[in-house]
Amino acid sequence: MAEETRVILHGNRLSPYVKRVEMALKIKGIPYEFVEEDLKNKSPLLLKYNPVHKKIPVLVHNGKPLAESLVILEYIDEAWKTSPQLLPEDPYRRARVHFWASFLHQQLFEAIVLVIKTDEEARQKTIKEMFNKLKLLEDGVKDLFSDGIPLVVDNNINVGLLDVLMFSIFDSYEAHEQVLGIKVIDPEKTPVIYSWIKSINELHVVKELHIPHEKVLASVKLFRKLSMNSTAET
Repeated sequence: MAEETRVILHGNRLSPYVKRVEMALKIKGIPYEFVEEDLKNKSPLLLKYNPVHKKIPVLVHNGKPLAESLVILEYIDEAWKTSPQLLPEDPYRRARVHFWASFLHQQLFEAIVLVIKTDEEARQKTIKEMFNKLKLLEDGVKDLFSDGIPLVVDNNINVGLLDVLMFSIFDSYEAHEQVLGIKVIDPEKTPVIYSWIKSINELHVVKELHIPHEKVLASVKLFRKLSMNSTAET
C-alpha cells in the first residue's frame, strides 16, 4: 500500500468502538491494515498517536492519527466520498442522525455497560433505565425511518452511521443476555430494534466482522467479574 494512501487501524476486535470503525472501512471498500493492540501492554505507537486518552481505536491515514470512534467515522465519511455515505446530505436529517448517534454512543451504550457492571442489589434500577432508553430509541427510530430502515437498495448496501453504531453495540447482545440472565432485545417490546439488528446481521460485511459467540461470552463474563471485584474492594 503506497505510503500516501496508507490506512492503519489500531484496535482490538472485541472492542465495540473498534468494530464500528472496521465496519465503516469495509462498507466503503477502503483497504487498511489492522494492528491488534494488547490493552494490558499498549504499544508505543498507540501511546504516541493518542497521548490524551491512550485508548483505541486510532486511525492513521497518510501518517496522520485520529482518535475517538465518532470523530473517526465522520472523517472516513468526509475523506472517502464513495457510497454509501454514512451521513445524509440534507442538513435537517443529518442533524437528527447526529442526535441519535450521540444517544446511542453516550446514553444507551453506557446504560447497557452499567447493567453489566452493577451488582445484584442495585441492578434492577439500572435494568429499568436501560429498558427506558431502548424504548426511547424504538420510538425515535419509528419517526426517523418512517418508511422503514433502508439497509439495502437495488442490491447495494445502504448503511448509515446509525446502522454502524447499532452493529457495534448490539452485535454481542446475546452474550450480554446470557451473562445477565435477562432478555435485552425483546421482539415484542422493541420490534423495530429487533428487526433492525436482525437485518444488520444479514449483511455480508457484518458476517465478516462477526466474532464467535463463545469468545465474546468469555469477554463479557470477565468484564463483569472484574467490575464486581472492583466494587467489592471499594
